[in-house]
Amino acid sequence: MNVRPISGASVDARGRGRKRAAALLLGVVLTAVTACGGGGGGSDSETGAGKGKDADGAQSKQSVAVVSIAPKDGAKSVETSGALKVGADKGKLTTVEVKDSKGEKIDGAISADGAAWTPSSHLAAATKYTVHAVAKDSEGREAAEDSSFTTLTPQNTFIGTFTPEDGSKVGVGMPFSIRFTRGITKPEDVEKAITIKTEPAVEVAGHWFGNDRLDFRPEEYWKAGTKVTVELNLDGVEGRNGVYGKQSKTVSFTVGRNQVSVVDAKKHTMKVMRDGKLFKTVPVTTGKPGYATWNGQMVISEKFTVTRMNGDTVGYDGEYDIKDVPHAMRLTDSGTFVHGNYWGGGAFGNYNASHGCIGLRDVRGGYDSSVPAAWFFDNSMAGDVVTVKNSTDPVVDPANGLNGWNLSWEKWKA
Repeated sequence: MNVRPISGASVDARGRGRKRAAALLLGVVLTAVTACGGGGGGSDSETGAGKGKDADGAQSKQSVAVVSIAPKDGAKSVETSGALKVGADKGKLTTVEVKDSKGEKIDGAISADGAAWTPSSHLAAATKYTVHAVAKDSEGREAAEDSSFTTLTPQNTFIGTFTPEDGSKVGVGMPFSIRFTRGITKPEDVEKAITIKTEPAVEVAGHWFGNDRLDFRPEEYWKAGTKVTVELNLDGVEGRNGVYGKQSKTVSFTVGRNQVSVVDAKKHTMKVMRDGKLFKTVPVTTGKPGYATWNGQMVISEKFTVTRMNGDTVGYDGEYDIKDVPHAMRLTDSGTFVHGNYWGGGAFGNYNASHGCIGLRDVRGGYDSSVPAAWFFDNSMAGDVVTVKNSTDPVVDPANGLNGWNLSWEKWKA
């Protein structure tokens, strides 16, 4: 017996049923996708693929600004000048903070366009520094970088010895003078590392004598009572190739009353002036013919209650050797003094008898406080000015002692 299959109509009905079930399932899936998509239907520019949005379409929180720091993090033996640089790309720097190992901040400035930061001075040697920098992009989003590095340890160094000493009280003619232990071939870098502040404020300029001495002074004598503070930020300064400063020090001194004494080599007198007024006139003797005293402004740099003066040390071989010169005050490096004289007889106020010094009447041993030399010694301080006029000698070399006042202000600053 032949058996017939179920009719075709029944087969089609089952197929259509399966298709309807699949369609319903697909509809559910599409509905779910549409719901997750937020009821879309917009263009690509309005979806998560849009600019500045993440994959889900939310606004991105990550800045496009890029901060760069040189030298690289962890660098060693970094140069103290020119190596530290901070920059920003696709944004502007807003904060740059550089600190040394003691937590002291290093001054610097962000450029007007916000693209770079540079330190205002050199860095110290053999020091670890940390850098924290922040930049913002056009949307105000911040990007930050942190880094650290260590500067070089120099093999060759220099320092400066200076006058006056910290805490000194000096006369109105005292410059701040610093002598370096090595010849300086980068004077601008060294001079930039020395800052002088005064109260009351006055312009102060530096002048180099050779390559190892730098003096600072104002245009005119200091005003009485001026307070001067000097910052020696020489640590890490490359004064010459491969030679670095190792000094960081603050020096302060105060200017006392105004005393300028004027010696007339023809009249054999010295007029001691206080605040521009005559304080006392003292008879003196200056350099005899062939040994005339320098003309010009000279500053007292040292005081000795008693000292030895030997002509051999200044080129006057065997002419004198006085072991107990009283009340001596140095005016030049070459050996000019204003000092007590107990051997001059009647020369004081009458004729010139010295080998170039300015002599005032004194007693041997300097015990008599009433004699002119003792009086002048007791009423003088380092930094007081002694000006000589009407001598037959030229004006003293400004580099011979602390005597830069013999240069005009224009030449001093040149």
